[in-house]
Amino acid sequence: MYPDNFYSSTSTFLAEAEVGKHLYWNLFGFLVHGQVFIVLWFVFAILLTFAFLGSRNVEQIPRGWQNFMESVVEFVTDIAKDNLGESFYREWLPFIGTLFLFIFGCNWAGAIIPWKLIQLPEGELAAPTNDINTTVALALLTSLAYFYAGFSKKGLGYFKHYIEPIPFLLPLTVLEDFTKPLSLSFRLFGNVLADELTITVLTSLVPLVIPLPIMLLGVFAGSVQALIFSTLAAAYIAEALE
Repeated sequence: MYPDNFYSSTSTFLAEAEVGKHLYWNLFGFLVHGQVFIVLWFVFAILLTFAFLGSRNVEQIPRGWQNFMESVVEFVTDIAKDNLGESFYREWLPFIGTLFLFIFGCNWAGAIIPWKLIQLPEGELAAPTNDINTTVALALLTSLAYFYAGFSKKGLGYFKHYIEPIPFLLPLTVLEDFTKPLSLSFRLFGNVLADELTITVLTSLVPLVIPLPIMLLGVFAGSVQALIFSTLAAAYIAEALE
């Protein structure tokens, strides 16, 4: 049994969690989510800073930032190589690497930085990947990438796989092309949003005690989500190239 104030406190903090509220900017007649752009620019700045520090004084024997960034590049290269093979991974390494680093940076920014302390007129700052628009955009880019991969290698013959081995499978193969971006976008969005809501509620109820291990778990989960998304993207591209 829980005390009565536990349920009232939980209801209060759940009501204060601003899900679906956004700071809107009007850019050229389009409404965009301002808080997403703010954190996106922050993540871009961090990634560019790391890239600059790792490449400003390149040495034959790497050390410091150069050694760290080369380790990151090797890790991303392994993701692309394991899924695409020796023949194609170099061509697609920039795309796969960008996906991984961008999602990784967004997830970590949401898990580590206390954005809740910054008050906005509407909405709140959080990981860009807890916004469905961001994850859907990433999933659609992945879909365009594997369509381009298949079409660039096989031309119009790429579309033969829709009726192979039998034309009866056409509805299923078309449905598969719709489910891939849906699963990519909702998996990433759901995991990041659930993690941030859990941390918000626990931090409000039990400050500094329970939230710390949950935050560490969120950092780990964010890393895994970036790995899963980039690995699936590479696998889809490899499938189109087969």
